[in-house]
Amino acid sequence: MFENIPKATKNLIAINIIVFVATLINQDFMVSRFALFYPASQYFRPWQIITHMFMHGGFWHILFNMYALYMFGSIIERTIGEKKFLILYFVCGLGAVVLHLGVQYIQAQTFMTGIANGSANAVANYAALKMTPTLGASGAIYGLLITYAMLFPDARLSLIFLPFTSMSSKTWIIIFAVIELVTGITGTIDGIAHFAHLGGMLFGWLLIRYWRKKGTLFNDYYGY
Repeated sequence: MFENIPKATKNLIAINIIVFVATLINQDFMVSRFALFYPASQYFRPWQIITHMFMHGGFWHILFNMYALYMFGSIIERTIGEKKFLILYFVCGLGAVVLHLGVQYIQAQTFMTGIANGSANAVANYAALKMTPTLGASGAIYGLLITYAMLFPDARLSLIFLPFTSMSSKTWIIIFAVIELVTGITGTIDGIAHFAHLGGMLFGWLLIRYWRKKGTLFNDYYGY
């Protein structure tokens, strides 16, 4: 099966697996050096903007992300080509960083105001924000999901744990986006970078629209 996966998708999966194994061997070192920390954190390093995309927090985390990368990445790469697929993947991943750090900046400003007013909770929350790493390929993966929905809007999809619920890809992506937006705003599900997911989706949507407008979606021209 692995030999039938397109080159870029296969290499991305391989890198994620290698980095995951390295994380299992020395988690503290890998997370502190290569996960993404808020820029004001003592642990922040510029390369984390890229490296965090290849890090995962556990077996199920990497399993679901790599399964989605295999399922959707393979189809998208075969459709738009290797070069454009890689551009898309990293643009979505970086878009996830932009929105995620933007939301963290807003939170940090709120905490700083609280600190100036003598709030102990604000001190603790700001310290936690600086010490909390972000890791995973999910931002790029969500960008692939919306790309698939844009390329194949009427394709029927079912979730693994809901095999009898079949809906079009465009319907699923709207559901996913609404869930991420609501849970991100309300904070009802902790430990997930919801706005990173939305950032990946937004930048994927923008890039595909840009390529379509330029008429370069289905050729080897970069479109940049």
